[in-house]
Amino acid sequence: MEARDTSLQIDGRNRHICAFFNDMDEHYRVLQSFIKDGFDHGDRAFHLINPERREEHLARLVDAGIDVELAMAAGQLEVRAWQDTCLRGDQFDRDAMLALVEELLNPGAATAFPRSRLLGHMEWSLLEIPGVDDLLEYEARLNQVIPDTSTVICAYDLSKFDASTVIYALRTHPVVIIGGLLQENPFYVDPDQLLLELREQQSRVGAGVHH
Repeated sequence: MEARDTSLQIDGRNRHICAFFNDMDEHYRVLQSFIKDGFDHGDRAFHLINPERREEHLARLVDAGIDVELAMAAGQLEVRAWQDTCLRGDQFDRDAMLALVEELLNPGAATAFPRSRLLGHMEWSLLEIPGVDDLLEYEARLNQVIPDTSTVICAYDLSKFDASTVIYALRTHPVVIIGGLLQENPFYVDPDQLLLELREQQSRVGAGVHH
């Protein structure tokens, strides 16, 4: 496994990254350079977060040296609640969410910004709402819609997710941040292959139901 430096230098090869943390302090400590670097380079930022953590999140950005009010006024920063993104209509619609990500990251939609960086806190998938079982397929298909001019980081708090979800996350992200290091992920599975596996599993389950 090839480790890279801890400043989390992001380029077109690292479009979809899974970040594992043990708590939110570690989350912000490790991702601070990624977030701050984006603003310093004039990139656009989308943060999809738990609405209950919005004020804390903005305070953390300020602590990192980001002028939050200026960035929001300039359209460089958008902080959106899960209910306005992942959980519209109190459900998770993977197709609608994939379309939203494409819309947000469309290079032609924000010509003033050279790149887009999307950070998503993934605890929404732990809620008991319709559609969350589609998380694995969503994460796999996300690899097919992220443009080369964008980077998406999916942040998973290891204190909240079980081992099976961690395995799902590893199989769907070509790059992983673990222990504060950005690394190539040897467990990554090509999305076409993984989606085929999912279809076969669903077919077997469906066949079993009818017997």
